[in-house]
Amino acid sequence: MSSDGTSPPTVGPVSVPGPLPSQRPVPRASVEAEEPPEETSGLRMPRLGLRARVTLAFAIGALLLSSGMSLLVLGVARSNLVSNRESSATQQISVNARIVRSGVNPDADVTVLLGSLQTPDGSRPVLFQRSQQVEGQEGTGWSQRDPEYGRSALPEALREAVLSGTPAKMRFPHPTTGDKSLAIGIPIRDFDGAYFEIVNLQSLDDTLSSIAFTLFGASIATVLAGAALGWYSSRRILRPLGEVGDAARKLAGGELDTRIRALVDPDLEPIITSFNGMAGTLEDRIEKDAQFASDVSHELRSPLMTLQASLEVLENNRDDLSERARSALDLLTADLDRFRELVEDLLEISRFDAGVMLLELEEVLLTEFVRQVVRANGSHVPVERSPDMVVDEEFDDVITALDKRRIARVLTNLLTNADKYGDGAVAVRIDADPDWVWIYVDDRGEGVPEEDRDRIFERFNRAGAAHRRGASSGVGLGLALVAEHVALHGGRVWVEDAPEAGARFAVELPRVEIDHDILEGDLA
Repeated sequence: MSSDGTSPPTVGPVSVPGPLPSQRPVPRASVEAEEPPEETSGLRMPRLGLRARVTLAFAIGALLLSSGMSLLVLGVARSNLVSNRESSATQQISVNARIVRSGVNPDADVTVLLGSLQTPDGSRPVLFQRSQQVEGQEGTGWSQRDPEYGRSALPEALREAVLSGTPAKMRFPHPTTGDKSLAIGIPIRDFDGAYFEIVNLQSLDDTLSSIAFTLFGASIATVLAGAALGWYSSRRILRPLGEVGDAARKLAGGELDTRIRALVDPDLEPIITSFNGMAGTLEDRIEKDAQFASDVSHELRSPLMTLQASLEVLENNRDDLSERARSALDLLTADLDRFRELVEDLLEISRFDAGVMLLELEEVLLTEFVRQVVRANGSHVPVERSPDMVVDEEFDDVITALDKRRIARVLTNLLTNADKYGDGAVAVRIDADPDWVWIYVDDRGEGVPEEDRDRIFERFNRAGAAHRRGASSGVGLGLALVAEHVALHGGRVWVEDAPEAGARFAVELPRVEIDHDILEGDLA
């Protein structure tokens, strides 16, 4: 750039009183186990899912492609428009220069001559005659049709080049209006002068700006279309993987007959074949194990009955036995009871695995039912109702339908668990709202660590929380049966910290009412 700002010459969702308040459970969704936050060192961008990455890749690709094409189109348009404008202007100026050369004479009116010229749209002629220049008076010898487009509007470098006898052209901003302009100068040797035309290129620049704005809008639309195409494509591409994930979750949830439908896709066929083969093998193995446990349990019942009958005979003759034989008889009786419990639990578990468990729903008065179960277990634990419990106004209790045998087994197992591992139960609390009922069994033990609260309901699990909460002869199936019986009712069970100390085992069951008249004597 020169000192005057020109470029060089170029082209360019009935409360009753109760003895103790009970804490309502938090919403079902919020008590689900949350995944621990991923440990990070420093700030780290969240990792995008595969669908998001595919969509982003399509969007970036569309952005690069549209940007490149837009720049190319804009460049070609600019080059062609400017080149054509300069070419047409140069040709017309050459014609006008010849007219001026032949029309300038001592008697000619230069102003009239310049006004008669056919100039391109937005072009202003300027004439310099050295013979009309007055020495010492700057600006003399110059003639123009528009005062704003005269000698002062011409870049100095252009003037010097043309007045020295060299045709030249230059793009520059107009010193007064700031419009982009093109100046072309041709020397005329016949009268030692020069002919210039200043062409306003602002309309051309406005046209190029409109093209650029249009291309920018088209680029944005292309990016959005690319992102939409990427999202749609990733959805179709990842749909088989979604089916694999759903099948894996169903398989993990116990639906062992889950299989993935065959897809006409050579790339996914090995995955589907391997998964279905794995699922079939797993189903066969679990069915064989379950059948083995069921067969063994059934086969053990006969010798177990024989042993139990023999022990009853010995027990009837206990006074005839020595002290040492009595101790041995007590140990044998205890082990046989534990063995019988194990066989019964295994039979119950095998029925769950075989899928032959059916609910026999009966309507009960929940508080009275729970009290009867607690008394049947020889326990003196108080049964308390929440002051906020929603009850039936006629019976002043919660009426709900459940399988009495199974829920009684649930309460029995929880009370037994509290005695074995939690230094005994301290209270059984009941709460209810219009849709759900809750039964809580609180003990006075040390509680269950967070990391063992899910595993404690697994089969034969005694090495985690239960083991640390005391020594016992349990076999590890009691809580697993609790979970199975509750799940069969459409409910769930979990363990948490008791309000004061120890552990609280919570049973949540849907509140079900059978649509028929209920007689008070038939309840509970």
